[in-house]
Order: sequence, then structure tokens, then C-alpha cells
Amino acid sequence: QVRLVESGGGLVQPGGSLRLSCTAPGFTAHQCSMDWYRQFSGKEREWVSSIGTGGDPVYADSVKGRFTMSRSETGNTVYLQMTGLKPEDTALYSCQTDRCTYCRGTECYPRTHYAGQGTQVTVSS
Repeated sequence: QVRLVESGGGLVQPGGSLRLSCTAPGFTAHQCSMDWYRQFSGKEREWVSSIGTGGDPVYADSVKGRFTMSRSETGNTVYLQMTGLKPEDTALYSCQTDRCTYCRGTECYPRTHYAGQGTQVTVSS
């Protein structure tokens, strides 16, 4: 079963940096568009960024210029490089997609919605 796993979160001081990763262990990803979302403690959920199969990543205004989304050469992992972190960036960050084909060996699975459990980012002095 395909499962998205995020990593890289933690506690960082204001102005610091973190790099988040998202992958589906045991699976290869093909022709994927991926999204990062974050959920604040008050349960409000915010779209952060997206990367398509051929275009440049796009970002929410709140993170533009500070966050950079990218993918590995194999395409199996997507990253969110976060710099200039602010306390208001504190949230649970998760990746999700409904536009990705995952395969294990020669067996590929129909596209459907996948979302990880998230990784906590806390920005505090």
C-alpha cells in the first residue's frame, strides 16, 4: 500500500532553516505533481506550494521568497527547503497528491489521493 512519509521537521529558532522531505518508501513515483500543506494548531489548513511535472513550483504568498520546493533526480522524493523561518510558520507540514503514479517493480497503482501524516515544524526562540 502506498504511504507518503514526511521527515525533516523540528524545533528551530526564528530566522533558521529546515528541509522537509516527502517520499513513498518502497515505491517509485512517475509523472507526479505534488503539494505541500500546513496545518496550524487552530486547525486552519493552508496550501504552501506545488510542483508539477514540467513547470516551476508555485508558492503561497506567505512563503514566497523563503521556501523552495524541488524534487530529487529520480522524482521519488520532493523537498521543501525553508529559510527565514518565522514563528507564524509553526505548523504540521504534510505532502499530498492525487496526481501521481506509484509503482513497485512492474506493478503500478491507479492514481488516487495520497497524504502523509505530516512532520511538525516549530519556530521559537
